[in-house]
Amino acid sequence: MRGKLSFVLMAFALMGLLLAGCGGEDKKEAEAPAKKLILGVAGAHSGDLASYGLPTVNAAKLVAADINAKGGVLGMQVEVVAQDDQCKPEMATNAATKLMSDDVKIVLGHICSGATKAALEIYRDGKIVCMSPSATNPPLTQSGDYPNFFRTIASDDAQAMLEVEFAKKLGLKKLAVIHDKGDYGKGFAVFCKQFLEADSGMEVVLFEGVTPGAVDYSAVVQKIKNSGADGVIYGGYHPEASKIVTTMRKKGVEIPFLSDDGVKDDTFIKVAGEYAEGVYATGPRDISANPLYAVAEEAHKKEFGSDPGAFFFQAYAASQALLNAVEKAGGTDYDKVVEALRTQYVETPLGKIKFDERGDAEGVGFSVYQVKNGQYVELK
Repeated sequence: MRGKLSFVLMAFALMGLLLAGCGGEDKKEAEAPAKKLILGVAGAHSGDLASYGLPTVNAAKLVAADINAKGGVLGMQVEVVAQDDQCKPEMATNAATKLMSDDVKIVLGHICSGATKAALEIYRDGKIVCMSPSATNPPLTQSGDYPNFFRTIASDDAQAMLEVEFAKKLGLKKLAVIHDKGDYGKGFAVFCKQFLEADSGMEVVLFEGVTPGAVDYSAVVQKIKNSGADGVIYGGYHPEASKIVTTMRKKGVEIPFLSDDGVKDDTFIKVAGEYAEGVYATGPRDISANPLYAVAEEAHKKEFGSDPGAFFFQAYAASQALLNAVEKAGGTDYDKVVEALRTQYVETPLGKIKFDERGDAEGVGFSVYQVKNGQYVELK
């Protein structure tokens, strides 16, 4: 009897262990994390050019939150993973390598053209789609070297042509063309020089590179003064532009100062102060009449308590385009995502867009702005 009882007790114990094991498996299945889609965001998130990169992170977070609230992409929740490159090429390669090691398939970024170029080969070889809201260097799409690259901003050749046409409209004939020696700044300046030299009524009297981060730009300002220039075109970013224009005005050089979208940023106005007044800069066209612009702007104010910064709307559109492409492609297969970007329209704050064979967004362009009463105003 005792033996039978022991046998029965052991049988119950064994059954209990089996049930516990089954319950454990059920628990594991219940606790298994939901499948996610990582949206990598690379750019200047610290340093002098963070005012260009941080709005892109905010844009990605807002788009991801909106899509996740609607069920995600193909049932996957979107997770934003940011990597800082400070707009430095060597840091950009590190950021790209890290994102690739995290098995990221779509990347929003980078911000600066030089950093973007440094990372693109890594993305290309890793079959990763990269889309920038602000890298305008023409060869990034026009060379054909990076079929994995797309952008939601027009290229520098279009921006330079507009700049030169506007300089002509102002009646300028002798231009000093200055740049920061980088892929973006020098590339823009070279296009301006080419377009100026192609116009028989205009002349480049000085073509000069400056060193980014220098404390003093008195030497180049003196060269501008000695050249007899009646206007300056600068290719580069706001830290150097604010110092150059401030030095010019303090030395009594009052000729017009024209620049690019690397200078069309409120940080330039804050740093240059009163000397920013009257400065011209090209930048993405005003899209505030688009209803989705107001939606994105309000979402930013509600979440972050401030107005969006530079390239926010271009980044918002890029986030939408990348995630829409994954949806239309039925997954993250590289070839299918690329095909979807080139064939499937998506509604964004920039308008209804898709991308041409080079990777440029169709229908986007630039306008000329001027600092008036402490803020940039689009000139019609």
